[in-house]
Amino acid sequence: MTEAPHTQQPSRGSKFIKDMGVYAIGNIGSKVITFLMVPLYTFFVHDTGEFGYYDVCLTACFLLMPFVTLNLRDGAFRFLIDAPSDAVRRGVVNMVVRTLGVNTLLTLVIAAAIAIIHPVAYLWYTVALLLSISLHEVLSQVMRGLGHNKAFVAVGMLTALLIGLLSVVCVAALGMGVKGIFVANILARLLALAIVEARTGLLRRHLAAHVDMARIAREVVRYSLPLLPGSLCWWLTGSSDRWFIMYYLGLDVNGVYAVAIRFTSILQTIALIFYQAWQETALLQYNSPDRDNFFTKMLNGYIYILCAILLGYAFMLKMNYGWLVAAQYQSSLAFIYPLGFSAITFAVVAFFDMGYQCAKDTARTLPAIVLAAVVNVVLNVVLTPRWGVWGPIATLIATNGVLVLYRWHDMKRYMRLTLSPRQLVPLATLVVGAVAFYTLHWLWADALAMTMLIAVALGAMPAQLRNDLLTPILSKFHRSTH
Repeated sequence: MTEAPHTQQPSRGSKFIKDMGVYAIGNIGSKVITFLMVPLYTFFVHDTGEFGYYDVCLTACFLLMPFVTLNLRDGAFRFLIDAPSDAVRRGVVNMVVRTLGVNTLLTLVIAAAIAIIHPVAYLWYTVALLLSISLHEVLSQVMRGLGHNKAFVAVGMLTALLIGLLSVVCVAALGMGVKGIFVANILARLLALAIVEARTGLLRRHLAAHVDMARIAREVVRYSLPLLPGSLCWWLTGSSDRWFIMYYLGLDVNGVYAVAIRFTSILQTIALIFYQAWQETALLQYNSPDRDNFFTKMLNGYIYILCAILLGYAFMLKMNYGWLVAAQYQSSLAFIYPLGFSAITFAVVAFFDMGYQCAKDTARTLPAIVLAAVVNVVLNVVLTPRWGVWGPIATLIATNGVLVLYRWHDMKRYMRLTLSPRQLVPLATLVVGAVAFYTLHWLWADALAMTMLIAVALGAMPAQLRNDLLTPILSKFHRSTH
């Protein structure tokens, strides 16, 4: 009996690594193109205020998306991933498509009323972006929930490629400025969905004129609706910083800050790759007999990877920032390291959130998120006028810290997780790395500091992570050289 967990571990670890590889193909490709768009946007959108306003509009879209979709992005995937029959899958897909159709019409009516009452700059561009993001996020998750990860990855890669191509055409060639950014992002998402659906027919195969979806619809709604207040609080926690910067410091400052956020999104993408692969593995392994041990090993390995990546990424970016970003956006470099740290703490919060999803107990997510939202708003109001951009950055770190502590304690009702003492080593290197990042001003010194810090972090690599990652790589290298 005691050997069972050990014999199961390699297959679970290898499946998780394989899933990460699949999601990495789609996500990294998309973020590389997004990364390349930052120089394009900064060189062709000369007005930092215009770029700052686009960033505010984009942030508003992510605020409103859960209400337009009723959080079916999460609910559809959760009920499709382990659906017991085709009838249930058809019920979920039909419910999702019909709900999106009705909510799209309602959104257009509300937007028309706003346009009549009080004209808003770029209103219809923003509405079109909101609807395209909503359809893209929900329907791609439906494809993933149906077990077609390749279609899910294809949508992500096509979207990124089309954003890149259309941005070059609209922003650089046609000189449309911010309007070009809107158009590229809207058309890319809709075209990617249309192309993948035309090739695979995934949604068509599950749609039906007459299908009994009443019972499953109630279950999905019961799962998804408690996430709505949480989504609002998540937005306050992670995205409201742009609004406080705009209000207290102006759109020009927000435009500079938005560039730093774009670069930080690379770290968020790496965390997203892990989250997507981990979501499948966690849901399937939640009832395994050695759950606590398995989840603990995953947590420790995850924290290590995040720390090592932040160190390497921040210093590499610092050494190349001069040619990546236009002169008027250069000051954003100072925000990269703390925003990166905020991103990895948020990733740890997302890891803990998986316990609620596994138990289908999403209502319990709300108290912590409400607490975090209150902390976020209060600190932003107090710190932004006094500290400038550093106020929202400090607020993000403090808010995520509150969430990590709360989630760590609350997870005890679902599983027992422990943090390895060896994890203190990579965490300590982050502190030392921050000092080096801000005090060193020579290329060779930055390169030396990065090398030394990552070497120290490698010495603390968890044994399980070494076995799952390094051992297969070294064995393949050994076979190829012999």
